[in-house]
Amino acid sequence: MTFPVYFDSKKSLSLFGLRENFEFLKDLYIKDKLPKVLMLSGKKGCGKSTLINHIMFYIFDQDNYNKKTNVLNPNSVFYNHFLNDIFTNIIYLSGSFFKNVKIEDIRDLKKKIYQTSISDKPRFVILDDVELFNNNSLNALLKIIEEPAKNNYFLLINNKSKPLIETILSRSLEIKIILNEDKRINIINSLINKFTIDPVIEPSSSRLTPGHFLKFNYIFNENKIFLDQDYLKNLSILLNFYKKKKETIFIDVILFLTNSYFNNIKNKKTLNNDKIIEYKSFVFENINKFFLYNLNQNALLNTISNKIKNE
Repeated sequence: MTFPVYFDSKKSLSLFGLRENFEFLKDLYIKDKLPKVLMLSGKKGCGKSTLINHIMFYIFDQDNYNKKTNVLNPNSVFYNHFLNDIFTNIIYLSGSFFKNVKIEDIRDLKKKIYQTSISDKPRFVILDDVELFNNNSLNALLKIIEEPAKNNYFLLINNKSKPLIETILSRSLEIKIILNEDKRINIINSLINKFTIDPVIEPSSSRLTPGHFLKFNYIFNENKIFLDQDYLKNLSILLNFYKKKKETIFIDVILFLTNSYFNNIKNKKTLNNDKIIEYKSFVFENINKFFLYNLNQNALLNTISNKIKNE
């Protein structure tokens, strides 16, 4: 499956709904009060990565950034370098890569961070999905951020998918990115209009962050998946994609599909709450085991089918 451009936060030319956060970070930078270690925390898909990308654009290429509309110019030289990870003042590290880091990777990371930047502007080390970094890499990073070089800044993106070690939290200034319901819906509607999206997922009842809504809705649309249709058939389609791609986005979509399925059962009132809780716990437990231990797909589908066939 080929994903559209908006799956990549680096290609998000417009910043929706986070103007106040942008202005706050911009002012900190202008006043030379930006913390050496800053952590943006919040649900995945709420715009943290896009916000940081726009701050980078403001700092390094103001001439090609519209500060009134928070829109960046994709034709600038900086944008091209930033997109291809060849801009020396920005180092981008993904937690999904550093799950299984080796000691050589840590040495290379230290060497890269302590290299002198080419321009006279600061160097930013962006740690995305920081909660996914393994303990070895986090401990190595801890030693670096405890005594950051004069012109180095660390921007940590914490999606809270798992607890982050306390030592990292204690050394970071944390800013929580929280979208209230009105802002969440407004951002989603803006994205729907911008990308001319056909919403097969209902924005309000889904409770999805804007980023997850875009991605889940696209996957549902492309595969003709609808929440009011056969759950096991939809689950099978998504499991097949996960088996081929091994991309975490399909894990998230499967969990959303499953949660929505049980919400629909609750709304139809065909089962009492105790039974719903029992079935839901059973299904989630088996799905998690499937991902964790790479179990047989047909066995999973049969197990779930046997449990819920009488719902």
